[in-house]
Amino acid sequence: MKPYKINNIAGHLATIFLANPLTPILAFTIILLGYISLEVMPREEDPQIQVSGGSIVVAIPGATPKEIENVIIKPLERRIREIKGVEHVYGKAMNNAGMINVQYYIGQDRESSNLKLYDKVMQHMDKLPKGTAPPLVKPFDIDIDIPILTVSFYKNSEKKLNNIKLYKTIREVQQDINSLDNVAKTTLQGVKKPQFNVLIDLQKLSAYHISLGEVAKAIRSISTNSPEIDSTSSTGKLIVFGIKNAIEDIADLKNLIVAQYMESPIYLKSLAKIEYSYDIQNFQSVLLTYQKKDNQEVDSNDKLEFVEAGNQITLTVSKLKGTNAVTIAKEVLEELSENAAIFKEQGVSYIITRNYGDRANEAVNELVHHLIITIFIIAAILIPFLGWRESLVVTIAVPMILALTLFIAYITNQTINRISLFAFLLSLGLIVDDAIIVIENIHRRMHLPESQGLSFSQIIVQATDEIGPSTNIATIAIMLTMIPMAFVGGMMGQFMTPIPLNVPVALAVSLFVAYVFAPYLAKKLIKFDEHSNDAKPKKRS
Repeated sequence: MKPYKINNIAGHLATIFLANPLTPILAFTIILLGYISLEVMPREEDPQIQVSGGSIVVAIPGATPKEIENVIIKPLERRIREIKGVEHVYGKAMNNAGMINVQYYIGQDRESSNLKLYDKVMQHMDKLPKGTAPPLVKPFDIDIDIPILTVSFYKNSEKKLNNIKLYKTIREVQQDINSLDNVAKTTLQGVKKPQFNVLIDLQKLSAYHISLGEVAKAIRSISTNSPEIDSTSSTGKLIVFGIKNAIEDIADLKNLIVAQYMESPIYLKSLAKIEYSYDIQNFQSVLLTYQKKDNQEVDSNDKLEFVEAGNQITLTVSKLKGTNAVTIAKEVLEELSENAAIFKEQGVSYIITRNYGDRANEAVNELVHHLIITIFIIAAILIPFLGWRESLVVTIAVPMILALTLFIAYITNQTINRISLFAFLLSLGLIVDDAIIVIENIHRRMHLPESQGLSFSQIIVQATDEIGPSTNIATIAIMLTMIPMAFVGGMMGQFMTPIPLNVPVALAVSLFVAYVFAPYLAKKLIKFDEHSNDAKPKKRS
């Protein structure tokens, strides 16, 4: 019989790995790398989107909105338009200050955009009018502005706790959480911060002929620290002194002399009621509705308990870009659990109102669950047509393809999110084709008269090499249909980026697995009688 000449890379790969003792080790390594990638790969609900922009605030004390518009807003808008990649510029003129919001096209590099914006503002510094305060450039940071975890703290009914103690208790916990690894930012919403409240009696103020400005000036004069002064005396000694903040308690304010009336000092306590409390000028409050439970399952018949407005403080936790939301959320919850004794002692309770990590983790676990179901469905469909051994080969090939695709996604700094999960689900129906084609052709060649007298290894190599060109072209054609999606601009293009990144990779990996591991598994799992008298191959199920 004329020797068979291998003409395609498929046949070469099958020849190299068919009897290679390293093939099972490579297969095990791929599965292990995929499992490790699935465990350590950062998980988040949505993919990271590059949104660049910022705000510029310029203050000119005493300037009118018209003056601000002419000397600040319009010149800066013209300069900012010189920056490449800027999509929108919005200016707003107010009394004493102007603000310009800058938005770049979606997809512009955030760090580079921020630097260009800052440089352009600094280049315009010499054109600003005299008396203008230094411009404040504040870039947008969407990566840390969206919280992954929100916790609502409230005063329970067991102990009486004022707003000041509630704030200080939560503030300490916030500091501990903010020091955790990969926690970018924490904020407190709805807080009532402690302060001295001076409630002035306007009638007494009028009786003493004192203005509010005089009272404010007197309080301001003792509410700041005087700088320390270093000087050298005639003897060469260094003199260091300073005056600290004079307001330490209510008595300091009560005994503050505001003015003199008929040669007698007028104390602040004669004009106002002074107390140490929270910022009563802050009218923001939140009404929290929760269902009370004592470490038991919630019963739908339980009575809902309403917490009065102002008693809730919401702590938000944001993560760094590209980090694992599941791990960070878990660490924050552990930190809260460690402070449970303090919360109980002071009468503070909390409810987790948003857990981005839980949702991301559930999505990944749900995907893995459905992938396993899908693999068994594929196996069940193939058994009647090819046999259970051939079906087993394809069933083993699918998790290997997914494992290697996951590993490549991990080393390219991708995250597991709802869109990357969709990409895996989308590719699942495509990646089985190559392995099925190889196994089906091996199955066919086993029963052809031309295969008589050939060893099973020769049949496998010839069958794999035979379908190589057509399989390559078909797979590459499907890959090319996905690549144009990578060039879609705007928000949708950024959001759907994991699809063109992962589907073509999964298809390329499916070719590799079909040519390397499918032939090896076929030789190990499919029974073939090479010693029959008529040299006719027989398949046993």
